[in-house]
Amino acid sequence: MGWLQRMFGMEKPADAQTNPEPTGTDDQGNEIPPERVGLNGEYDQSGLAKRVALAFDEDSSLDDVETLWVAQTGGTVVLKGKVPSQEILDQATSIAGGVSGATSVNTDEVTVG
Repeated sequence: MGWLQRMFGMEKPADAQTNPEPTGTDDQGNEIPPERVGLNGEYDQSGLAKRVALAFDEDSSLDDVETLWVAQTGGTVVLKGKVPSQEILDQATSIAGGVSGATSVNTDEVTVG
């Protein structure tokens, strides 16, 4: 099961991207903030977390990590759970930090081992 399916109960939408250009506006007619851009550029309250999950899906080194979860608080990507090694956590942190809209990655709630 992929990251998007496990965390959000959804299959990868057609043309989904980790760093799409925003399309449209938010609920108030304002430009979409980077952390709220969805998988296809639309407004999505959990856009950053979904795009990080998509980025994890696209990296085969993270395929077997089923005890790590992704959330977001504004532009901060929050990783929670357990990973088998520090190398896997470093890889996940690097990938998450490379997604547009991510201002930082919080790993305080991740255990290694």
